[in-house]
Amino acid sequence: MHRRLLVVLVPLAVLLVAALGVPLSVTVAEREMQETYVDRLGDVGRFASLADTALSTGRTEALQLELARYHELYGIPAAVIDTSGTVLLGPDRAYQEAARAEPALPRIVTAALAGTRSEPSGEWAPWDDSALVVAEPVGRDSEVVGAVVTISDLSKTRHRILVRWAQLAALGLLPLVALVAVAWPVSAWVLRPVRELDAASSRISQGDLTIRADAEAGPVELRRLAESFNTMMDAVENAVQRQRAFVSDASHQLRNPLTSLRLAVESLEPHLSTGGNGRQVYDVAVDELKAMQRMLNSLQAMARMESMRTASPVDLDAVLATRVERWRALTATAGQTLAVDVPPGLRLLEPPGGLGSVLDELISNALRLSGARLVEVSAGVVPEGVVTIAVRDDGQGIDASERAQALRRFWRSPRHQNVPGTGLGLAICADLVGAAGGELRLEDGLPRPDGSGHGFAAVVALPVVPRAAAPSDAPAVSPV
Repeated sequence: MHRRLLVVLVPLAVLLVAALGVPLSVTVAEREMQETYVDRLGDVGRFASLADTALSTGRTEALQLELARYHELYGIPAAVIDTSGTVLLGPDRAYQEAARAEPALPRIVTAALAGTRSEPSGEWAPWDDSALVVAEPVGRDSEVVGAVVTISDLSKTRHRILVRWAQLAALGLLPLVALVAVAWPVSAWVLRPVRELDAASSRISQGDLTIRADAEAGPVELRRLAESFNTMMDAVENAVQRQRAFVSDASHQLRNPLTSLRLAVESLEPHLSTGGNGRQVYDVAVDELKAMQRMLNSLQAMARMESMRTASPVDLDAVLATRVERWRALTATAGQTLAVDVPPGLRLLEPPGGLGSVLDELISNALRLSGARLVEVSAGVVPEGVVTIAVRDDGQGIDASERAQALRRFWRSPRHQNVPGTGLGLAICADLVGAAGGELRLEDGLPRPDGSGHGFAAVVALPVVPRAAAPSDAPAVSPV
C-alpha cells in the first residue's frame, strides 16, 4: 500500500522540482551565453578601436599580428573587413571557412556596416551547433569604413551549460531521494495499522471473532479507528457468544424436563387399553417427544459446531480414509450402493467443525430422505482454484423452487414431514462451508432409474490449498 502512496507522491515531487528546475536551467544557459557574448563584444570593440587608428594611419602590421595571435590563442577567427565584405586584416582563410557555415553572417555584417551594433546570433541550446557571430563597426555614423567580425565556436560554452544542467539535475535528485528515503518508512508506519485492519477484517470474514487490531501503533487517527474497531468486535463477539450460550444452555436445561416428561408418558403405556383412542394419543405424544429431543440434540450440536470458527488446510484423502468404510456400511444396511470417485492428492481449506462432519450430514440426508438406490461421492478441481465435492443420488430429489428454502434453518420439504429430522443439517453445513470461504450448492443429482428425472445433489466448493504447503507425510486413501 505504501508503494502506491509513493507512486502518488514521487511524481508530484518530480513535477515540483521540474517546475523550479526548468526555469532555473534556462536562466543558467542564458547567463552563460550572455557572458560569452559580452566577452566577444568587448574583444571586437577593442579591435574596432585599434582598426580605426590603424586604417587611418596606414600602420596595420601590429593589428595584423594581434589578430593572428588572438586566433592562435582562442581559436576564434577575428577579421577586419571593408564595406564590400573583403577581408583587410586577420586570418582570411579561417575566417572564410567559418563564414561559409554561418547563414546569419551577412545580416549581422550588413547591420555593422550600417553603423549599428548587432545582436548576438546563434542558438544557446546545447544541442545546436551554430556559432556566435559578433560584428562592430569601424568608424562612426557616415564615416564607417569597415567592421570587425568574430565567429566564435560555442562548443565549450555549451559544454559548460550541460555541466551546469547536470549539477542542477543532481541537486534536484537530492530532495527526491530524501523524499523516498523519508516517505518509505513514514508511509509504512502510517499504513501499518491499515494493513493490520485489513488482515483482521479478512480473518473475521473467515469466522475468527477473536482477532483484534493493534491500537498502539500508527497516527492518532488510526489508533482511534483501531480502538473503535476493537470495541465493535468486542460487542459482536459478546453478542454471538451470548447467543450461542443461550442456545446451548436452553437446550441443556430443556433436556432433563423433556426426558422426565417422556418417561412419565411412557409409564402410562401399561394402563392403556389396546383398542381405545388413548393408544393413538399415546403414540402421537411419544413421537412428538422424540422429535423434540432430536431438535434439542441438533441445537446443541449446532452451538458446538458454530463455536469452532477457524478454517484450516486438510487432505481430502485423509478425511475419506476415516469415513468411506462407515458410509459403505450405512448404505449397505439401507439397501443402497455407494460409489466414490475422488482423485488422490486434493488439499483444501476445511470448514470449522470439520469437513468430515459436513460430508456425514450430506450422506445422512441421502440415506434418510432420498429413497435412492445409488449414492455417489465425487470431487474435482475447477480452474478458479476451488475443490468441489459432490454427494449425488438417484432418489426423489427436491424441486428447483425449494432448493433455496432447503438451506434455511428448520425448513423441511412437505414430503419429509414424517421422516425423522430437524431441518437444521443443510443450513448448518452451508454456514460452516461459507465460514471457510466456500459455498454449498443444491443441484440436480443422478438420473433416476425409471427415467422420470434426476435425484438430489449437494455440492461443496472450498478453496484449494497448494500442495507445496502440505506435509510430505500426509495420509492417503486408495482410489475407491
